[in-house]
Amino acid sequence: MRIKVLGPGCRNCKTVHEMALAAVEELQLTDATVEYVQDMGTISSYIMTTPGLVVDEVVVHEGKPLPTYEKVKEILSK
Repeated sequence: MRIKVLGPGCRNCKTVHEMALAAVEELQLTDATVEYVQDMGTISSYIMTTPGLVVDEVVVHEGKPLPTYEKVKEILSK
């Protein structure tokens, strides 16, 4: 599983990144990689509003409100 957190480095984007990392660890997703993408060209190819969360090249979250930690775990456990 490839997980990408999309954002320019703001607090909200960092929060989503931290939640993704924690969820991967808690769910013991040993095959998962989490990448924090800050390049605006790459980000705009996926979403228009940050933060974004992409799982296996599918956008699963964009913008505000931020997903809860439980929501991130639910998304990643599918």
